[in-house]
Amino acid sequence: MPEPHFDPDRAVAGTGMGGTMDLGVDEAETLEKPPSGPDGTGPQDRPRSLWSDAWRDLRRNPVFVVSSLVILFLVVISLWPSLIASGSPLKCDLAKAQEGSQAGHPFGFNGQGCDVYTRTVHGARTSVTVGVCATLGVAVLGSVLGALAGFFGGVWDSVLSRITDVFFAIPVVLGGLVLLSVITSTTVWPVIGFIVLLGWPQLSRIARGSVITAKQNDYVQAARALGASNSRLMLRHIAPNAVAPVIVVATIALGTYISLEATLSYLGVGLKPPSVSWGIDISAASPYIRNAPHALLWPSGALAITVLAFIMLGDAVRDALDPKLR
Repeated sequence: MPEPHFDPDRAVAGTGMGGTMDLGVDEAETLEKPPSGPDGTGPQDRPRSLWSDAWRDLRRNPVFVVSSLVILFLVVISLWPSLIASGSPLKCDLAKAQEGSQAGHPFGFNGQGCDVYTRTVHGARTSVTVGVCATLGVAVLGSVLGALAGFFGGVWDSVLSRITDVFFAIPVVLGGLVLLSVITSTTVWPVIGFIVLLGWPQLSRIARGSVITAKQNDYVQAARALGASNSRLMLRHIAPNAVAPVIVVATIALGTYISLEATLSYLGVGLKPPSVSWGIDISAASPYIRNAPHALLWPSGALAITVLAFIMLGDAVRDALDPKLR
């Protein structure tokens, strides 16, 4: 009887308590190697970036979900207010002044006989426009100046630091009363320009400190030793790792800028009629708070909810992007 042929290339022999076990080479390799994906790397081998981890945490954060839904709703009614308010915010009837809620007018009328519901809906466009445009302007100007100061240092850093100290010394409301009182424009751009003018130093300080911290990392020093140019160091190595604090501060500041616009409009130096603004409506309803409190309640509530939504969003983004808080 011929002896069985043993092929070492096709089997691996092992002896245990129960006898002999023969495994094919393919099966042995399968037991030795962890399962891999289509690209040949296992799930545990796939590196996750700060942004992917942050997005995963944000999706699980109920504060982020709720605030995002509120902000999405505000953006939609800002772009298309006629979806939920078909009337004109400038149409008023003095015969209905200070009247309460009635059919077709759930929020009642203000002291001029204007529909409070329609003006509250249309006022979201002004607030969102001012907040978004001012935040973009502040973020771009402050980030660029702060990043250049932190990267190059020296005289440029010293000069920018003294300039920011001067702007920090200017009271925001007092500066608005002085600068905007001489402007007669009824558009939102003077208010946006004023906010950018006094808001960029804060983002500049944040960007400067973040760039100084990032440029001291080993990977930046290695890239510099390999001959990378300043522009490549800034755009490819430093900026992606220094932008997270700027995003967090800018998101929280957006709600503050909306509140600042309403404050300036309330004082009469921000937006002016016939512009529709929550600050203007709050100012106009203040003298009639005893007879028509509804005219003050609804625009004030809309302003408070909007500012709160953006601040909650900023807090959620901060918790997700700051590894120390995990």
